[in-house]
Amino acid sequence: MLFNFFPKDVNFFDLFEKQVEHAVSAAKHFKEVVSKGKINQESLEKMQSIEHQGDDVAHDIMNQLDKSFITPFDREDIHALVKELDDVIDMINTIMSRLVVYRVTGIDKNLVEFSNVIEDSVLALACAVKGMRNKKNSKSVSESCVEVNRLENVGDTMRDAMLGKLFETEKDPIAIIKWKEIYQDAETVLDICEDVAHVVRSILVKHA
Repeated sequence: MLFNFFPKDVNFFDLFEKQVEHAVSAAKHFKEVVSKGKINQESLEKMQSIEHQGDDVAHDIMNQLDKSFITPFDREDIHALVKELDDVIDMINTIMSRLVVYRVTGIDKNLVEFSNVIEDSVLALACAVKGMRNKKNSKSVSESCVEVNRLENVGDTMRDAMLGKLFETEKDPIAIIKWKEIYQDAETVLDICEDVAHVVRSILVKHA
């Protein structure tokens, strides 16, 4: 085990993995919705349900942290990991809410492209978080974090290209405002994923 000294009745790694799986569910649902153009209240409610489940796990971890004398790694790192993972889910939920509020309909190829990158990034995060259980996985965990960083750079490039084309071709100022916010929010998801990766790599360095 990477970290051996923590209460037997509380397996923090199980909880971390549960939380990151909710992030995966959010990313997959988002991709399905925008790829099929199924942007409606029902889809939003499903995303909100995933977000609430993620919140429940985050609260559970923090409650266990308060009760535990010995933790798998530094308390501030646990807090940072939980917070950033929660922020990933929250941000995806925010985009879904914005799409519904803005009455976006149909399929936007740019948003579909973003959803693919978001899913890839969250899946890489899941590999990193799940790999933390065992020190033997340190190389694969590090590689997953590097992949998250790479995808964040991809997202930066995509956002800039999409905004450039939007400002060049779109004549409706309201549409410009709407899509500018949506694309920027989509890239923000990738920024937060990178923040999670930074926390994971910091933990690995401290406990190498």
